[in-house]
Amino acid sequence: MVDGVFGPATHAAVVDFQQGNPPLVVDGIVGPHTWAKLPDGGPMPVLSLTSSGNVVKSLQTVLTNGASQWGNVTPQGIDGIFGPHTEASVMAFQTWGHVIIDGVVGDQTWSVSLHAASATLESEVGLQYVIG
Repeated sequence: MVDGVFGPATHAAVVDFQQGNPPLVVDGIVGPHTWAKLPDGGPMPVLSLTSSGNVVKSLQTVLTNGASQWGNVTPQGIDGIFGPHTEASVMAFQTWGHVIIDGVVGDQTWSVSLHAASATLESEVGLQYVIG
């Protein structure tokens, strides 16, 4: 929740972020080094049927590698083309991540925690932010 207060939840989120971004010092303080690692808040790409390119290829790799966690539904290939099999794999991931199940990779889906060292789908695909 965004409330403008740096309270215990924000401190915990900063610590979690620092733990997932070595060699940051894990102290819960957003100093210059932590600040430099934070994304700039730019928009993430929205991926859906007919999207293509390296981001889709990276997404397909992550979905393939983690498929055993979210129902063994894979994109059935890593070709950089967001087709029906990739959409089905995204929907299985969205079900597992408890977000809206629409087959579209938008902000909610990018932010799903992978429960490993602060990793999200966004960070695993290699996107930390997109400069608009």
